[in-house]
Amino acid sequence: MKNSAILFFLSLFLIFVPKVYAKLDVDANYVILQDHLSGEILYEKDADNKIYPASMTKIMTTLVVFDLLKKQETTLDEMITIPEEAWRMSQSGYSSMFIMLNDQVSVEDLLRGIIVVSGNDACVALATGLAGSEADFVEMMNEKAEELELENTNFNNSSGINDVNNYSSVRDILKISRHLIKAHPDLYAYFKETTFTWDRTGGDPITQGNRNPLLYKNMGVDGIKTGFLTVEKYSLAASMKVGNRRINSVGSGFKTKNSRSRESAKMLTWALRSFDTVKIAKKEEIFNELNVWLGKKDKVKVHLDQDVFITVPKRKKKNIKAVIEYDGPIEAPIKKGDKIGQLNIYVSGELKKELSVFSSEDVKRANIFSRLYKSFSFLVWGDV
Repeated sequence: MKNSAILFFLSLFLIFVPKVYAKLDVDANYVILQDHLSGEILYEKDADNKIYPASMTKIMTTLVVFDLLKKQETTLDEMITIPEEAWRMSQSGYSSMFIMLNDQVSVEDLLRGIIVVSGNDACVALATGLAGSEADFVEMMNEKAEELELENTNFNNSSGINDVNNYSSVRDILKISRHLIKAHPDLYAYFKETTFTWDRTGGDPITQGNRNPLLYKNMGVDGIKTGFLTVEKYSLAASMKVGNRRINSVGSGFKTKNSRSRESAKMLTWALRSFDTVKIAKKEEIFNELNVWLGKKDKVKVHLDQDVFITVPKRKKKNIKAVIEYDGPIEAPIKKGDKIGQLNIYVSGELKKELSVFSSEDVKRANIFSRLYKSFSFLVWGDV
């Protein structure tokens, strides 16, 4: 028998928020905007077109290093010997942290040199030191791109310097950024640092500021990376956290530094003010009980195997309805982890998500006498 259990029915009414952008129009060639928790795309423009990501490439470089740290294949205090090819990057006019040839520099300092001051020299040094060569490190970057199912991306260097074979899309850069934030929340904190000083330059210490202009606007932005190439103009992957909400954006083809800052801030603010994020359930959190037939218990606790959030516009009245559908009552025995139903989420009557529902516990069969009694009761009274 097909049963259903209404988890909740939530009405979101019109909320007055001052200065809401009625319509979003972003002055950039390629744009994508996302609610981080739900993953819902709130706005996009030519998001799958090929771009040259410039220094946004360094997001993937950093992600690969973060993964190595998580797997304990390196440590923040591991010392890297600076090779000539990295040192020459700092002598050629590229963005640099100004490391010296044959110096010993920690993984942590090189990471700061990449994340905060966009040092191309730091990228080459870290890639070479951890993988043996930059080419071998780039293979790791492309393996990670394949793992993340990036459809329009190929990396050919670790820094993002001009190379026709180093390309991506704003959608793919968004996927990398979101994954990095979710997979490495503690290490992600490096991205909000606004200055970095390096004192072993062969001369005076050099203090440089973070290239991300939104970090200085007191709007909740805590990352993630700028970029610039003459052919692509200005780009920025940004993430803003206000309260429990996080909004991610990527734009490429901003005409000037000022427009990059202004238009990115406009996107993030529009998303925050125009939408709400609603939690449906957290991963492995018990959120309901379903009826059991012929078990030692009459109910079984259930959970989802992922966090589930829904994004809805604030400016319209929306109804969110979450319904568990299952063939029930569910006959015992039930094992923990068994798929026993499906959660359907509707917004204003439209099906938005379908998710598997899993048992959170074992439920054994009742003894023979209890089963006979329940079966007799069902035949006589229809009561299970």
